Formats: sequence, C-alpha cells, structure tokens
Amino acid sequence: MQQLKIIVEKHPEGYVAYPLGLKGVVIGEGSTYEEALSDVKSAIRFHIDTFGKDIFDNDEILETFIAEVIM
Repeated sequence: MQQLKIIVEKHPEGYVAYPLGLKGVVIGEGSTYEEALSDVKSAIRFHIDTFGKDIFDNDEILETFIAEVIM
C-alpha cells in the first residue's frame, strides 16, 4: 500500500484535490472537502489500474509545506 499526500484547495466554485508524487495529472473535484477527497481517491485508483504501479515517483516526499508570498 502506497501513502500519498493530497492537496485540497477551496475555490469559489467548490473544492479541487490532487495528489503529490504521481506521474501524470490526477484531479478530483467536489462541492465539499469530503467530495473532492473522495473523487481524487477514485481518480487515483483509476490511474493506478490504467497505468500500473510505475506511476509513482521514486522520490519519497517526507514533508509538504505550503508557503505564501506576495508578488
């Protein structure tokens, strides 16, 4: 079993979720945090079933940080 870190963003239209550490694009959406998380988990399962275990990046992500800068 592989552990993945998931980023969930809140937007005016709803929530968007995506995993870190996968090759390719996998996105989940929903009206709530829970819906977006459930949708991305389903998308990840489909991605693994379609492309196999080679989609995992070999570099393990130890921690994830979110920073904010003003440009």
